[in-house]
Amino acid sequence: MKEKSHELRCTGCGARIAGTDATSNFRCAQCGELYEVVYPWSSDGANLPNAGALRWLWQERRSSTLPIDQSGVWRFRDLLPILDDPSHAVTLREGNTPLYELPRCGKIAGVDWLLAKHQGMNPTGSFKDTGMTAALSVAAERGFKVVACASTGNTSAAMAAYAARAGLTSIVFIPEGKIAWGKLSQSMDYGALTIQLKSDFDGCVRVLNDLVKRLPIYMLNSVNPYRLEGQKTPALEMVEQMDWQVPEHVIVPGGNLANSSALGKGFEEMKRLGLISRVPKISVIQAHGANPLYRAMQASGGEQLEPVVADTRATAIRIGNPASWKKAVRIIRATGGWVEEVSEQEIAQAKAEIGAEGIGCEPASAVTLAGLKKLTRDGRIGREERVVLLLTGHTLKDPEYTIDFHRGTLFSNQEASSLRKPPIVLEAQTEAVLKTLESSIQL
Repeated sequence: MKEKSHELRCTGCGARIAGTDATSNFRCAQCGELYEVVYPWSSDGANLPNAGALRWLWQERRSSTLPIDQSGVWRFRDLLPILDDPSHAVTLREGNTPLYELPRCGKIAGVDWLLAKHQGMNPTGSFKDTGMTAALSVAAERGFKVVACASTGNTSAAMAAYAARAGLTSIVFIPEGKIAWGKLSQSMDYGALTIQLKSDFDGCVRVLNDLVKRLPIYMLNSVNPYRLEGQKTPALEMVEQMDWQVPEHVIVPGGNLANSSALGKGFEEMKRLGLISRVPKISVIQAHGANPLYRAMQASGGEQLEPVVADTRATAIRIGNPASWKKAVRIIRATGGWVEEVSEQEIAQAKAEIGAEGIGCEPASAVTLAGLKKLTRDGRIGREERVVLLLTGHTLKDPEYTIDFHRGTLFSNQEASSLRKPPIVLEAQTEAVLKTLESSIQL
């Protein structure tokens, strides 16, 4: 494969352009749809690389001391030749995240083998790092000095960190009062110009789209197709960690919906290259208060999507008008997956159950377990099938949520849970502590 050979193909009309010819908002000039990155081997069956050689090469790079090889994105650079010179990659050694077994959560959900690919173990604490290293590297190589994004939190943290690493100026647009402070503190710490708009996420996107048409600012939201090239690499990591075996199901949170399509692209490319023999079913789970894709699938089978006013404590997926919904629908249909919605109470309980495994995740990640329970309950996933949950963010992304849950103040009608562990306030006396221990735990 030629390392710099790629084009952008419109997902609507199929028009192809050079990467450098994309408009500032990454929309097709002919039909207005989004682009995807394609390579000569994406459609041409000739001159495919040797699958065994690629597996060996990717494993060998793990023992390298080069930053680009230590990255869980760029060690797979043979499948994302988007830079003219790979040495221009801006990396924080992202990727190579753990694949955890969740035996107790599996028992609760009704499956024998449940795993979690924890993308919250990335440098800034979310899956956005894998996409940001790719897209920001392209921006830096092409000479952009200013990058920007609209964000519910995780994208802003990732962009600000990678921009700081590359010496670029970053601008973050966030919805006022609708973002977890743990995430906002990151973008400020990394030196971003942070602008809170009196709007929701979709309003921030609208303003950003206007600005990039007027100023030399490079947009780093997930409409940028290079983001998805980085975000497809957890699919490669996942099957590599499973000794190149493919799970039956991968379950993903649904917000702006680029992540499900990115993972699907990764699995489809691996199958085309002979690295795997089949692709897993990819299912998307949304919060009930931010469920435009779920509604679209119920109403029209995904033919049309009506935006909603998003409202959920799972702030990372509080998005009412997802940009990549058509890409997600295609992957869900192609893999035979499903779209489900879960309630706020179900999200909170699932988050506590993942935490009780010693893993932890941000609220948006927990929709995967909550959704799995529904999919097993009605027989769409069988007990013997292997399931991987994609946990997108670290538990420290939204500590206020966790504290409110354990204090019982998360919702006005919060349901009782044996997993609530609020702090117990006692006098500083040994006898008082002993009495409490005797009633609380087995010694």
